Amino acid sequence: MTMRAVFPGTFDPIHFGHIDIARRGCALFDDLVIAVYDRPLKSLLFSPDERMELVRTAFEDDDNITVQGYRTLTVSFCTSINAQVLLRGLRVFSDFEHEFRMALANRRLAPEIDTVSLITSEKHTFLNSTTVREVASLEGDVSSMVPDFVQKALDEKLSQTRASEKEVYNSLRD
Repeated sequence: MTMRAVFPGTFDPIHFGHIDIARRGCALFDDLVIAVYDRPLKSLLFSPDERMELVRTAFEDDDNITVQGYRTLTVSFCTSINAQVLLRGLRVFSDFEHEFRMALANRRLAPEIDTVSLITSEKHTFLNSTTVREVASLEGDVSSMVPDFVQKALDEKLSQTRASEKEVYNSLRD
């Protein structure tokens, strides 16, 4: 039997911590689907298509990783693609409480799906997408946090945002 796992998230943007968890998950499961959620209850920088493209680029050389978008309950998505496992990453102790509650809720909704959590590599414990976006938005160096192609996408997206903000500011001054 093929063991399929789903690694869900918004990946806005994907960073080295995500990549680390996914690659380590590949060693544990036959097939890993990185599921890019397109309807989170938070503001996003990149569109669902842009996020999926960045994730695909990150794993273009990984044979047992596929990327799919979804907009349902995560466990419903898992069931629809015959996945047996939800893969999650834990960075810090506060992640544990949130992930524990989510795993219990998911287990109640879909008892046939197990949650496996991997502890992040020490060098990535500080890293999350919000930090990446904030540092990049302030023109800080994110090269140690994301691959080059993600840094380029951030630079392009944020320069568009800065240009729009500058136009609004200038129109308000006039």
